[in-house]
Amino acid sequence: KYLKRAAVLLFHPDPLAFFTGAFVKVGFFRPGGDLVYHDEINGDLFQQSQQTLDLLLTKYLKAAVSYEGIVRVERFPVPREALREAVLNALVHRDYMIPAPVQIRVYDDRLVLWNPAVLPEGWTAATLLTPHTSHPYNPEIANAFFRAGEIEAWGRGIERIFDACRAAATPLPQLRFDAGGVWVEFAFDEVYLRALKPVAPEVGQPESGPESGPESGPESGPESEVVARLESQLESVLAARVLLLLRNEPLGKAALASRLGHKTVSGKLNKQVRRLVAENLIEPTLPDKPSSRLQKYRLTARGTAMLATMKQGDAAP
Repeated sequence: KYLKRAAVLLFHPDPLAFFTGAFVKVGFFRPGGDLVYHDEINGDLFQQSQQTLDLLLTKYLKAAVSYEGIVRVERFPVPREALREAVLNALVHRDYMIPAPVQIRVYDDRLVLWNPAVLPEGWTAATLLTPHTSHPYNPEIANAFFRAGEIEAWGRGIERIFDACRAAATPLPQLRFDAGGVWVEFAFDEVYLRALKPVAPEVGQPESGPESGPESGPESGPESEVVARLESQLESVLAARVLLLLRNEPLGKAALASRLGHKTVSGKLNKQVRRLVAENLIEPTLPDKPSSRLQKYRLTARGTAMLATMKQGDAAP
């Protein structure tokens, strides 16, 4: 008996050793087309899907920040659910006999995803935009992702992408198909692009320093005081930053490390995560599967209360 191609792609730690192009390439490009930086995501398909999404949201896409009261709201140019569906569709339905990776190009004003895929006979890009049955190119891979709860397997992937964009009031993506594969292009809306542009200083006023720009880190501005209070309470600036990062959404250790500016998950980060769990400030989303690759962490009621207490000092006269 031999392993099937789907088994290697789904569960082998290095599918690239067997299939050239079984990885994801992400790059950031300037308007003229010059590459600024890029990354490659390897590993099994489950790892590729999660790490690609985390990388896009933590390194390649800037969030436009606004506030609702004291709550910070981050708005990405592509809705998370739409981005997730696009990445999953590309990995599940691509043709792995084509020796080219899934390619994601990020520009200042758009994101373009190319998937080396082959459409079913008689299908066009227009077919994808209308209700259609599930017709997976890789049925065993699709079934594994369905059983893992990652996809629906009802032929609604493209529909879900469009629904997510409508719900977020962002431009609908453009789809096209050529002999090489399927292209999905997400244009960023003007409201988002204007929010990222730096505001010119008033005449006679000094320009703001780099700490006040739109890309300032979590310790800039009023949040520096919150971090300082948390650090004093927890006796660790790393623990304080982890709590702040988890206030909006659950994150895995790899995503935490990336948002902290770390290249890998360090021993110090592991130690602080274990400590915060032990002190009931955060909790795993999969408590019965502590070693799962899908494991993430979220604030507990106690952790949320601690953050609220720290923030109350900002509103004090």
